[in-house]
Order: sequence, then structure tokens, then C-alpha cells
Amino acid sequence: MKVALLLADGFEELEALSPVDILRRANIEIDMIAIKNREVIGAHGIKVIADSTKEEVNPSDYSAVIFPGGMPGATNLDASDFSDKMISAVLENEGRLAAICAAPLVLGRRGLLEGKKATCFPGFEGELKGAIITKADVVTDGNITTASGMPAAYAFALELERLLK
Repeated sequence: MKVALLLADGFEELEALSPVDILRRANIEIDMIAIKNREVIGAHGIKVIADSTKEEVNPSDYSAVIFPGGMPGATNLDASDFSDKMISAVLENEGRLAAICAAPLVLGRRGLLEGKKATCFPGFEGELKGAIITKADVVTDGNITTASGMPAAYAFALELERLLK
């Protein structure tokens, strides 16, 4: 079990680092992968050094991928072809997709939430094409977990730990 957490400039720091912290404490291997430069700047100016860049990893090595929210982090992830490569590889490995806050738009715009229960940061519901929108903080439907935003980051991380253990 190897998990990828994708980082793009403008990511929401708690939404990214909570899953990394919780999963590492649970001895689940998780890599922070930058879609651009190894030093990634969060939405609140916090700099994070990613474990690797997209050029240094093989998407097929991963059985789960996490998309943190934040703006413009979520739209930067959405615009990256590496997000598509990771999604394809994880689905090929029959793995898990996870997104929080604005980042469920990455899954929604690709039709991956069609007919599934999902949640997101208020105002992004229209991006979750075909999803059954809930107001829950964290929702898991099949192989997809979504969360509403920064206040749900810890619950999101714990849900992923439960599912991946």
C-alpha cells in the first residue's frame, strides 16, 4: 500500500498535512508529490518541501491518491496532466481516490463522482458532476472519499487511515 498526496502551489496546508501526519503515524507509506517544484507554497504562505516531484515517481506504484483543497491549489491540480496519470494508475490498481474542500472538483470534472455520494466546500457543488451531494463533513462511497474542508481535515485523515489499514 503506497499513497500519493499531490501538492500544487496554493494548497490548503491543514488539508494536506493532516493526512500525511496521520497516515505516517499509522505506518502507511505516503509520499508528498509536487506537480511542479519541490518547494510548494501553501494558500497561507507556508512552504513545504515535497518528498519528490512528478518526474521522480511512477504513478503505477500507488494504490491511493489524495487531492488537498485550497485555492488556487485545487485548480492547479485540476489543470495538471499528472493528476490524470495518477487517477488512471490508482484506478488500474483498484485503489482509492480522496479529495477535500475544493479538490473534489478534480474528480467531479472527470465524471468520477457520477451517482456517488460526495461532499465539498460550499460553492463547489456544481463542479461535482452527477454526484449525490451531501452536507456531511466526510463521505466515503465505494473507492472515493471526499471531505468538506479544513475543519474536516482531521476526520478526513482518520477516515483514510481506517480505510487504508
